[in-house]
Amino acid sequence: MSCDFLSLAQPGVQQLSPYIPGKPVDELARELGLDPLAIVKLASNENPLGPSPRVIEAIRNELDELTRYPDGNGFVLKQRLAERYGVEISQVTLGNGSNDILELVARAYLAPGLNAVFSEHAFAVYPIATQAVGAQAKAVPAKQWGHDLDAMLAAIDDNTRVVFIANPNNPTGTWFGDDALAAFLAAVPERVLVVLDEAYIEYAEGGALPDGLTFLARHPNLLVSRTFSKAYGLAALRVGYAICAPVIADVLNRVRQPFNVNSLALAAACAALDDAEYLALSRACNSAGMQQLEVGFRRLGLQWIPSRANFIAVDLGFDAAPVNQALLREGVIVRPVAGYGMPTFLRVSIGTESENARFLAVLEQVLAR
Repeated sequence: MSCDFLSLAQPGVQQLSPYIPGKPVDELARELGLDPLAIVKLASNENPLGPSPRVIEAIRNELDELTRYPDGNGFVLKQRLAERYGVEISQVTLGNGSNDILELVARAYLAPGLNAVFSEHAFAVYPIATQAVGAQAKAVPAKQWGHDLDAMLAAIDDNTRVVFIANPNNPTGTWFGDDALAAFLAAVPERVLVVLDEAYIEYAEGGALPDGLTFLARHPNLLVSRTFSKAYGLAALRVGYAICAPVIADVLNRVRQPFNVNSLALAAACAALDDAEYLALSRACNSAGMQQLEVGFRRLGLQWIPSRANFIAVDLGFDAAPVNQALLREGVIVRPVAGYGMPTFLRVSIGTESENARFLAVLEQVLAR
């Protein structure tokens, strides 16, 4: 091929590296000749419980309609979300996972000459979505591995159109409280859209984290993004949503792909939303698993970043890449985060008790070599 099609891409796209997800179990099994059933995957912040029986039933009930397009407006799910959170249907936008919501924001509000502000060590999709539309990605240095909200405010300039903040943050698990969020939102210029990414909010117990939805009435420039992929256990079905002012939702729907959430995902999300027992079990499993890993890290003399998500970042104190490779050879998949500027850390998703125990045992063996 004589034409260099990379050079023809937008400058921002040329500078991007493809998003690298956690290694799939089947891929590792093929590479190393391992038994897939013996592999433990703690790399992608997935719910280890498996899907809710209500979800399985809802999916089965939809199978006879696979020849039909889904409801392009997702009316039933949007209605359920509106009722659950006390908002209008016109405030809800559905996405193919919450990643889709972030992409819609970038397509609608960013362009060459404009910029988006976000924190260092924040979700990789923020700079990807920003640079893909030719806008400038402004990463603000983190404070104790988390958001430095004051510094992020200072980074906002006349060309800033979007600020991405995550609570809890991925991959660090750090968080901020009600007062910090309130002060930040009060200080952000009204012309700047604040995207509050709450992908892990359902893991919070009681009032442990601020509920971004309670700030919407006072801040029409706020968009709250959530997902069914984590605590609700629907990662494979890709369904997320945004709740914001109707005028912003209307803009997002102008660039949203038709039928961006499939029929099985719509039915499953409705069933998951109604399954309070499953959600409570997810929280309990996560809390117990977090404690199990923290106890294990303490016994091994390792430091970690306290987390309120369903993962934890552990600091090995040296380059984590060789340890990650050794874990893979033993059939344990975790997530190296050197690409997030954290080369000595591994991010470990919370698994079942036996999965967590297997990881800790293998990690101890690897570190002892």
